Amino acid sequence: MPGAKKDTAMSEITNMTALDQSQAMAEGQLSAAELMQATLRQIEKTNPEVNAIVSLRAADDLMAEARAADAAPRKGWMHGLPLAVKDLANAKGLATSMGNPMFAKTIAPNDDLVVARMRAAGAIIIGKTNTPEWGLGSHTFNPVHGATHNPYDLSRSAGGSSGGAAAALAARMVALADGSDMMGSLRNPGAWNNVYGFRPTYGRVPSETEGDTFLHQLATLGPMARTPRDMAALLDTQSGADPRQPHGARYDLTLPGIDASVKGRRIGWLGDWGGAFPMEAGLMAHSEAALPELEALGLSVEPVLPPFSAEAIWESWITLRSWAIAGGLSVFYNDAAKRDQLKPEAIWEIERGLSFSAMDVHRASVIRSQWFKTCASLFERFDALVLPTTQLYPFPVEWTYPEEIAGQGMDTYHRWMQIVTPVGLLGLPCINIPLQMGEKGLPAGLSLFGPRNSDAALMQLGESWHQAYRYAENRPPLA
Repeated sequence: MPGAKKDTAMSEITNMTALDQSQAMAEGQLSAAELMQATLRQIEKTNPEVNAIVSLRAADDLMAEARAADAAPRKGWMHGLPLAVKDLANAKGLATSMGNPMFAKTIAPNDDLVVARMRAAGAIIIGKTNTPEWGLGSHTFNPVHGATHNPYDLSRSAGGSSGGAAAALAARMVALADGSDMMGSLRNPGAWNNVYGFRPTYGRVPSETEGDTFLHQLATLGPMARTPRDMAALLDTQSGADPRQPHGARYDLTLPGIDASVKGRRIGWLGDWGGAFPMEAGLMAHSEAALPELEALGLSVEPVLPPFSAEAIWESWITLRSWAIAGGLSVFYNDAAKRDQLKPEAIWEIERGLSFSAMDVHRASVIRSQWFKTCASLFERFDALVLPTTQLYPFPVEWTYPEEIAGQGMDTYHRWMQIVTPVGLLGLPCINIPLQMGEKGLPAGLSLFGPRNSDAALMQLGESWHQAYRYAENRPPLA
């Protein structure tokens, strides 16, 4: 096959959905070796500019594993699918750097539970996806692997902390990606890279049993993909109770019922929360333009006045977040030799968390409880609520974080992502859906969220959106 035709054929393979790749391999129309070869060619073509995949395994080893998969019985629906794991999770034999020089060469002896589940379903782990240091900050850069660039505009951020995962998806380096979400880390990069991201109900996808497993309920693992159907399949693989953990969530599989009709469902539009969330010029109109598209799906969309103090949610959030981060990272802060290797934002979080009294944390949790009660009453009226996923478009990649939005100063390194906190504070499920490209050719998204355990219903809304509006199929120039 001449070179140009071969490249085109390989590009067609990497543009396939994960479920289509899986079916083609099951039917003998595509081999795992062919898929791996196409994947490595796409990574070679796009990753030098995007820097989404790090710690990539040797090509010879990956091709040998793919050929072995072709010769072995199928393990599951992910059999032979290449997968790069977010660099906060352990994948046996690969470094888990977490973007920090102290761990740059720390090789994981075992898989984390969620990685083991994906590997058991047949995935071939090819490397890691880039993340901010410690996963802090919704902009992916670190001193170990550098910055991840947005495939739609290489001068801009890919978001974070699952920025490497989302950029790899957009650039067609992988068809599936895992990630994690404390403060929008599956949703913000989804919006900025024109892909789907899903924050599951807290407890549905178990994290590792390290440290406290009772108190800290802000972060969760979850899936990303270019289609809701792929994302649902991956979520179902990741899900399942861990008897060692106390907060396992009841759940229904999301893929089998994903084609259910969504007509007649009621959606509440929260917008910018009555002006509490400053928005970059043009983004609010861009978001509002999607509301008639939701209505065209047969949904009823109704504006909702601010149901709770955004500032109270923020204060509760940053208290509980700093408290959780201090619980995890203070061991490094307390070691003078290691403290210097913590980035300023990590030190800020740790020092705040260490300063709180037990009653400070209690008061923050009372606010969380009051917001949960208020939100429960909203879900008596609405099947889902919707917000813009972000407060601004992807910003220049050389920034640390934006210092102002629409003339309003940002008083912390993460205030610019305040819009995600009403969802994350309560551990609610949430899906980012890609919008039509904006005037500047930059991606954006909407976040639809529902009550706990409404994951399957949100996937149905996402699939209905995707069938009507194939915005995620708008490929970046280099892909």
